[in-house]
Amino acid sequence: RSNRWPSTDIIKIKLPQLQLHTIIMSQSINLYPDSVHKSLLGDPEYYPEIDTYVETIRNATKGFGTDEDALIQTLGSKDIHERYLIAYRYKETYNQDLKDLMNKETSGNFGVLIKLLALPIPDAEAKIINMATKGMGTNEKLLWSVICGRSNEEIELLKKVYFKKYNKDLSILVASELSGVPKKLHLACLQGMEETYDPTYHNDSKAVEDADEFYAAGEGKWGTDEAALFDIICKAPPKYLQMIDDAYVAKRNHNLERALEKELSGKDKKAAIFHLNMKLNPYKTAAEHIKSTCAGIGTDELGLSCAILRYQHILPRVMVEHVNISSKTVEDRVVSETSGYYRKLLVQMIKVAWPDAA
Repeated sequence: RSNRWPSTDIIKIKLPQLQLHTIIMSQSINLYPDSVHKSLLGDPEYYPEIDTYVETIRNATKGFGTDEDALIQTLGSKDIHERYLIAYRYKETYNQDLKDLMNKETSGNFGVLIKLLALPIPDAEAKIINMATKGMGTNEKLLWSVICGRSNEEIELLKKVYFKKYNKDLSILVASELSGVPKKLHLACLQGMEETYDPTYHNDSKAVEDADEFYAAGEGKWGTDEAALFDIICKAPPKYLQMIDDAYVAKRNHNLERALEKELSGKDKKAAIFHLNMKLNPYKTAAEHIKSTCAGIGTDELGLSCAILRYQHILPRVMVEHVNISSKTVEDRVVSETSGYYRKLLVQMIKVAWPDAA
């Protein structure tokens, strides 16, 4: 175990407020901090230190060679909002997109991640979708990790940013890349159909009714009506979805996840369960997703990079869950699976999320 991290017991004692996985939210969580949502409404306000960071990046990429350590300390050590301000200010100062500079100056796994860090987080997610659908075949795991289990607000923002960057409707892209069950799930998620939780409407009797409909569309039917299953788990706000799950258990003696396991298979099953659990238990689900990028022979470096980048805002909670499910920290996993500047960059990003790790 890395000596920079406290033991599991110390984590639980020191940060009990982070163990929120038993609390079901009324709506799906946002992965972007509120400051990013507000900044995207107009020209952001930046402070003098941002100009200093911009100059550091400029100097790190001047002349022969690149100072990777300086880039790590400047971009890797900043949170999502600060990186957004740096990217905006760099473009404003030098009339060049920061991502274009990183594309020219870096390469490999380090280069892929530093280029994503040089983008505002919604643009980075749009880029990840583009990477998942570029070339021969589709990286379905990367695609559903971005699109499934998202809040209405961020799905709408992602669709707008993707169209602006690539001049293509995200739903049309997904429809052209996928077919069958995964196409149904992704298109349902992209509708941003999650209802606003209303206890007078989302009550126990309706939960029983929807649980029965879920059964009728799946286990109670010859053949599976996947569209009906996805309609229920996409529309239901998390708190109400838990009520449906409880009603399903009461009648069928197993939960919605088990029902999906029985009705679906392969990647379809994994994607649907990921969506379900990102609503019911998002921090544990994100931790399991990070763990999965390092499972088996070899490491999915792109998947790992995208997960640490995208979950950075919620990473403190995710890190607690990661220790609980695997008895090792996220940093331990990164250190054991990566090397070089790429490892240093990932570790620096983890420290930003949890400064006490330093």
